[in-house]
Amino acid sequence: MIMVKFVFKQFFLILMLIVFFNISFARATDKGQQEKKPVFSDALVQQVIQVEKQRVLERASQLLKVKPRTVTAYSCPRSVGGKHDFFSEGPYWWPDPANPDGPYIRHDGLRNPERFENHDDDLRYFSWIVGTHTSAWLLTGDGKYVKAAMMHLNAWMVDTTTRMNPNMLYAQAIKGICTGRGIGIIDAIPLMDVAQSVMILEKSPFVSRDEIAPIKQWFAQFITWLTTHPYGIDEMNTKNNHSSWWHAQVAAYARLVGDEKVLQLCRSHYTDILLPNQMASNGSYPEELARTKPFSYSLFNLDATASLAWILSDQSFDGWNYSLPDGRGINKGLTFIKPYLLDKSKWPYEKDVSHWEAQPDARPFMLFAALATKNQEWLSIWKTLNDKNNSEESRLGLALKNPIIWIGLER
Repeated sequence: MIMVKFVFKQFFLILMLIVFFNISFARATDKGQQEKKPVFSDALVQQVIQVEKQRVLERASQLLKVKPRTVTAYSCPRSVGGKHDFFSEGPYWWPDPANPDGPYIRHDGLRNPERFENHDDDLRYFSWIVGTHTSAWLLTGDGKYVKAAMMHLNAWMVDTTTRMNPNMLYAQAIKGICTGRGIGIIDAIPLMDVAQSVMILEKSPFVSRDEIAPIKQWFAQFITWLTTHPYGIDEMNTKNNHSSWWHAQVAAYARLVGDEKVLQLCRSHYTDILLPNQMASNGSYPEELARTKPFSYSLFNLDATASLAWILSDQSFDGWNYSLPDGRGINKGLTFIKPYLLDKSKWPYEKDVSHWEAQPDARPFMLFAALATKNQEWLSIWKTLNDKNNSEESRLGLALKNPIIWIGLER
């Protein structure tokens, strides 16, 4: 009996040691996962971190309190779509003074403040929130940011009571003219930051494959709609920034879901269609220069083209350094625009009809140019303008809002 008690005590002691060791190991593992520092690939990336880190963490702390709000929170009586459908109205279309109840008329460059903007605003904010939390995760390794981002992702793309349908059927409608149009696909640009964030979050130990799968499925369905619906095909074939942003969006989503066929389509269109049809021999974009806001639209299209080249580039394809036989390519576009970023008074074309004084601001193409070419001057331009125009409102207006998720950090 004494021997039995002795053996039982020894067994119990060993069992307790095993449990204690496993708990300690698990805690150490979790702590190690959270405290593992992100990989800084080079000095330029470290400078971006220095600029963004405090801002990101302060913003992320505030956004932890924000609850998801999707397209189901608002509806517009002018929309023919359902509760889960994104709806927006063409920004440059106004009531006709001669026929107030009739079809709207166009004033290019002048935004109608009475148009329905709730879904636009919430989609941009969704991108802002998810990108900020993903940035904070990269910088700190704290799982609370992953969980916060996933809460918003689930609301927008998974939860059947609040999710957005994966299409843009009713985007940029015009009263009396159309219920939606291909041009409205550009309103989905904020989802590029979301897709990039999901690529990062799925590597986190705080989210499972099963949680990520339905989000990827949402993007896969969106790709199918973008590449098969007449609206998507029309937008793909435009000859200005709309086509550039269609390709940048589709490439971002295809990279997330691993659709190599669509990525290859984007590569071939980039080299065979976009650059030849859009860029002039001096690196300008004639279609954008013909607008009433030629400066801001030139920057906007360069953002799209640079983002596309950045996303498409891998070991087999160097989109950034690709150029046509006559030299047209991203670097030609950068050469064209740089003097006017340094001194806008030298701009030889018409001034923008609105927000001229506020231009330029820090743009994604400047950041990509710095990192792709290892060029300190481009980073200095980005940093200077980032300090100048760093309000939340100005950042929300950018296509890509969260630099940290785009600079190649790993955790």
